[in-house]
Amino acid sequence: HFGSRFKSAALRAIQRCEVVACTTEAMATSRPVVSIFNSESPAEKTGTLPMPQVLMSPLRPDLVRYIHMNVSKNKRQAQAVGAKVGYDTAAESWGTGRAVARVPRAPGGGTHRAGQGAFGNMCRGGGMFSPTKTWRRWHRCVNITQKRHAVATALAASSLPPLVMARGHRIGEVAELPLVVSDGIESLVKTKQAVETLKKLGCGEELQRLIKSRKIRPGKGKMRNRRYVMRRGPLVVYNEDNGIVKAFRNIPGVDTACVQKLNLLTLAPGGHFGRFLIWTE
Repeated sequence: HFGSRFKSAALRAIQRCEVVACTTEAMATSRPVVSIFNSESPAEKTGTLPMPQVLMSPLRPDLVRYIHMNVSKNKRQAQAVGAKVGYDTAAESWGTGRAVARVPRAPGGGTHRAGQGAFGNMCRGGGMFSPTKTWRRWHRCVNITQKRHAVATALAASSLPPLVMARGHRIGEVAELPLVVSDGIESLVKTKQAVETLKKLGCGEELQRLIKSRKIRPGKGKMRNRRYVMRRGPLVVYNEDNGIVKAFRNIPGVDTACVQKLNLLTLAPGGHFGRFLIWTE
C-alpha cells in the first residue's frame, strides 16, 4: 500500500515538472517587437518590427573567439629573416690549442670586432637558430557554417545591453537595443548631419569616449605608420549605400557595414562580442 502511494506521489511530481517545463518553453526569451526611430527626429517612433530570429541565437563566446583568431590570420603577409643574415663575415675557427672555443671568429685586427665569435646562434651578430621562412603556413581555412554561427551569435550578443556595456560602450542614453533607425539615415551625405543624428539617438557619451581614447601606441608600431590607437565605437549596419558610408567614415571610432557583407572582425573586435550596433530599417 505504501509502495503504491509513493509511486502515485512520484507520478504527480513528474507531471508537475512537465507542466513547469512546458510553461518555461512557452515563455518569451526576448522582446517580441523592436521600435523603429525616425532618422529626422530620433525622439519619434515610426513603427515596430518583429524581432529577427537571428538576434535570439544562442551565445557562443568560445566559437566567436576561435573563429576570430583564425579569420584574423588571413590578412597576414609573409615575413622572415634574410638568407645571409649573420653569415656576412669571412669568419673562420682558430682551431684547437689557443684555449678558446672553436666557434668561427671574425678576421682582422685593430678593431673590437676582430676575434669575436661569428655565425653561431649563440654569438652576437650571428645567425638565428632555425631561421624563419616565408613558406610558413600563414593563413587558415575556416569552416563556413562555423563562421555563420559566429556571426549570428555576435549579432545576438549586440542586442543584450549587459553584454554591450561589458564591452565598454556608453549606452545609458540609448532608448533600446537593438537600435533601429528609419531608412532616411542611408541618404545622409554630410558628416555634420551624421554626428547630429547619433547625438539625438543617445550616442553623445559614446562619441566623447572614443575621442578621449586616442593614445600613442606602445612599442615599435608607432614608427611604422601605426602611431595612434583608439577604442571601437558603434557599427552602423545599412542595406543600401545612398551616401551613408561617406557621411560616417570620418567620425572617430564609428564604422559602417553592409548587411549583406557582415564580418566577424567588425562585429566582435578582438574576439569579444557585444559591439554596439545601429541598424537601418
